[in-house]
Amino acid sequence: MKKIDWGNGWQLSHLCFGVLPMGPLQKDMKTERGGEVLLEALRGGINFLDTAQNYRTYPHIRYALDRWDGEHIYVASKSTATSYDEMEEAVQEARDELNRDCIDIFLLHAARVGREVFRERAGALQCLRDCQEQGTVGRTGISTHSAEAVKQAAQEDHVDVVFPIINIAGLGILDGDRQDMEESIASASRAGKNLYAMKAFGGGNLLSEREEALEYVLSVPGIDSVCIGMVSADEVKVNLSLFAGEPDEQLMGRTEQTSSKRIMISPFCTACGTCIEYCPNDALHLDTEEEICRVDGERCILCGYCAPECPQFAIRMI
Repeated sequence: MKKIDWGNGWQLSHLCFGVLPMGPLQKDMKTERGGEVLLEALRGGINFLDTAQNYRTYPHIRYALDRWDGEHIYVASKSTATSYDEMEEAVQEARDELNRDCIDIFLLHAARVGREVFRERAGALQCLRDCQEQGTVGRTGISTHSAEAVKQAAQEDHVDVVFPIINIAGLGILDGDRQDMEESIASASRAGKNLYAMKAFGGGNLLSEREEALEYVLSVPGIDSVCIGMVSADEVKVNLSLFAGEPDEQLMGRTEQTSSKRIMISPFCTACGTCIEYCPNDALHLDTEEEICRVDGERCILCGYCAPECPQFAIRMI
């Protein structure tokens, strides 16, 4: 697995393992099962894992790290915390649950917030800066779907890392289109930020054109690593083969079938609209005639953020 120089001695794998899909927002895998998939990835040369406070996948990562005796594994986490105290608790939670003194990368989790995020969450960002000085966080930054937020991040002195959404179809990008996001990424890179990309396969929507989709994201100037969600040893093997330039066509065909997923809204939906507030891509809307929430398949990137917020438990990712 190719390693990318992030500066100051950091050598991170070109492929980052996105741990979101194995958590309760999506597959809800048992800790041991998910941890074994992570170990398969570590043995394959991946040394960069991405998670978040609300993904609830710290136990899966802890399982793998406790059984790993190889090179240092870089872990990135993030939190939707808006205040200093909330972020301080989030960092401590990650340290406790992962049994680590220092979380390598900790980000503002701000999928649908624009450039105003740095003003609105100034307290949370200040906490991350202080944690960095104290040695409990290695690098700080932002995870976002907004081209404007990425552009603003380029101007923020204390932002080290940016985690933007980017894919060949432009799915999920806010405050602009694919070209706008490319320009924002280039701007952040010129400012010395490290960037790793999310949703290269559009949450699974682009698996039928997987090679082309990955080739595009890898070609975007400024992207250091690409984060891809995985839930099985076969998916790990497929992505390792793609990054090695030797795609396993037979295995790709199998995983394309097993990796497909969709959002289902059951008749228990009361059209309260709560889920709409948490969708980062405006993919949900109310059908006032049927009194039920509907999903716009062209906008949905299958992130699963809506499901745990439904008070009726009417949303499922299947």
